[in-house]
Amino acid sequence: MNHLPLKSVMRRFWDLIGEGASVVAAGAECGVSENQARRWAAESGGLRPEFPAPGPRRRPRLSFAEREEISAGVAVGESINSIARRLDRAASTVMREIASNGGGQGSIGRYRRRYRIGADKRGNEAVMKYRASLAQQRSERRARRVRGGKLAANPDLREMVQQRLTLKHSPEQITGWLCAQFPDRPEMRVSHETIYKALYVQGRGELRRELAKALRTGRAVRRPRRSSETRSSRTKFAGMVLISDRPAEVADRAVAGHWEGDLIIGKDQASQIGTLVERSTGFVMLLHLPHDRSAATVAQAMIEKMGQLPAQLRRSLTWDQGSEMAQHAKISLATDLDIYFCDPHSPWQRGSNENINGLLRQYFPKGQDLSIFPADYLDWVANQLNTRPRKRYGYRTPAHILDQLLSNPDNPVASTP
Repeated sequence: MNHLPLKSVMRRFWDLIGEGASVVAAGAECGVSENQARRWAAESGGLRPEFPAPGPRRRPRLSFAEREEISAGVAVGESINSIARRLDRAASTVMREIASNGGGQGSIGRYRRRYRIGADKRGNEAVMKYRASLAQQRSERRARRVRGGKLAANPDLREMVQQRLTLKHSPEQITGWLCAQFPDRPEMRVSHETIYKALYVQGRGELRRELAKALRTGRAVRRPRRSSETRSSRTKFAGMVLISDRPAEVADRAVAGHWEGDLIIGKDQASQIGTLVERSTGFVMLLHLPHDRSAATVAQAMIEKMGQLPAQLRRSLTWDQGSEMAQHAKISLATDLDIYFCDPHSPWQRGSNENINGLLRQYFPKGQDLSIFPADYLDWVANQLNTRPRKRYGYRTPAHILDQLLSNPDNPVASTP
């Protein structure tokens, strides 16, 4: 995660663009998403915006050694300006430190920087004490204290957000609804990021933790964001061919024999079933993977299942970049299939398979242990889908269309009557 200020990140982004980097590469280098990088480029028309000269960097907090120097200065009545010069700090920093973490009586606000600590303008003595160890403890205790946010301070707003979360509205939808509902009441608005933090940051207590289950993901903890290039670099294999190099005949569904594949995952990520769907007919086959989804297991199940098909129905397979396809070369060699890989996090590139996976959840609900289902039950489920009338095919079934293809391979079976 990038901890630099936004302006510094943007300045670095445009510096990389000026050095010849692409928009996506510059965004990844700066730790921002691809969408954000493209948005910056579009908003400026591709031209580097003007940035103000960078100001001085914020100094770190006072150390214990610096507090000891302040304590020694206070003890001898040294002026604030003199203490600040010795520490190479602003006089206002020293003044705030004594006022916040000092232990004596009297108000530091009564004194000017040119006067000594021990007396005010009228010469009246004031008792100002400052101990380095006590000041350090107070500073550390204050830093650890969890400060309440906007939701904690506004019960009406908190209750309204909780009601909307119960209705399964997303934090972004809640933010937009509040802006539209209360256009003249800024105290009734809250950013979606504040809602997420109130749900996920432990110790805030601003929203009930169980409301996190109402979010679409249902996660109890928040996942860190990574750029698409960082995520995709983990699962690239030698010799993989991307979907951009796939022949046009696969995309138009005019020729049978081109398949899409994926896994559906069971309870606790511990079980799985492989899914295959033929693009032109919608015919479904399921891979029995009761024990694991290692590359060797998936390759063996794929070879056995695809081996049951005639050669005319084995042309290509499109899969995502999951590690279960690490042995894609072995599958391709054994089945005479051309295998193509989708772009990272692009499920729409396997639209038929995503649709079938949704239908399969009627038989294999989420949270179910998928290892309990035997191979013959998977074949029965596949037959249920293959004999289901489909509107896309004029309410013919995938099994009927496949029978037509095998009996008369010269006819374009994918077209509706």
